Amino acid sequence: MAERISSTQIADRGALFALLLGAVLVGASPIFVRLSELGPMATAFYRPFLAVPALAVWMAVDRRSDPATRRPASRADYLRLLIAGAFFAGDLAFWHLSILHTSIANATLFANAAPIFVTLGAWLLFAHRVTRLYLSGMALALAGAVLLAGGSLAIAPENLLGDMFGIITAMFLASYILAISRLRTGFSAATTMTWSSVGTAAVLLPVAWVMGEQLIAVTLTGWALLIGLALLSHAAGQGLIAHALAHLRPGFSSIGLLLEPVAAALLAWLILSEAITAWQATGGAVILSGIVLARRGSR
Repeated sequence: MAERISSTQIADRGALFALLLGAVLVGASPIFVRLSELGPMATAFYRPFLAVPALAVWMAVDRRSDPATRRPASRADYLRLLIAGAFFAGDLAFWHLSILHTSIANATLFANAAPIFVTLGAWLLFAHRVTRLYLSGMALALAGAVLLAGGSLAIAPENLLGDMFGIITAMFLASYILAISRLRTGFSAATTMTWSSVGTAAVLLPVAWVMGEQLIAVTLTGWALLIGLALLSHAAGQGLIAHALAHLRPGFSSIGLLLEPVAAALLAWLILSEAITAWQATGGAVILSGIVLARRGSR
């Protein structure tokens, strides 16, 4: 007799698919940033700003299809949503600062330490238990991230500031994941994404202005890249991740997001003709193995 699959298992598998697809879409963001006509902070600002209209439409449709959907009803609700967006703004801002002060490999590696902080935060704040199998999977995935960086790592005194910014990036990303995970217990993914994106854009605009970056793209191609970043990587990618966080533990979700640099390397190969090294291929395979192991240990 075939084993019956419960509705909870179906939702769980759907959330896993959403998480991994979201990671792939977010993994495309470095391509848009690389090709953008604007500076890194201005490009980061347009990522949530141009996504807000699409997210607002999603929120309106969501509320019409389910009138019982909870809406922010107090200043505290709005503040929690906006603070989550501020965490994501910190993630993007310090990620770009890290790239400016250290190698891309170093910045990527230290930013990928987010699962450590998410797991620690979930244990301390929410009493989430962790298993040895889960910790083994996390360690394996992080080892894959080291291999993915490969021979490009450069541990040197002149990179210390950028490396520190990379660690701060991981802390902000961990804070964002934990905040979204808690918000999703009360709000829909559409509501959470819409209002948190407002918070992200509100923080990044003055940062881009203070850094003196150009804020207006001069060609249609430039605007098309910004819109693509907003709709694909933010509205769709982050939206899918926000959906998944209502069903999956934040610790495992952060490990699943290590698929982002793997997707980025593959897309850079397909779109920018950047060769994939043996280190990257090996690292990608190890990350995938770590995700599978952590998944088994987090059920």
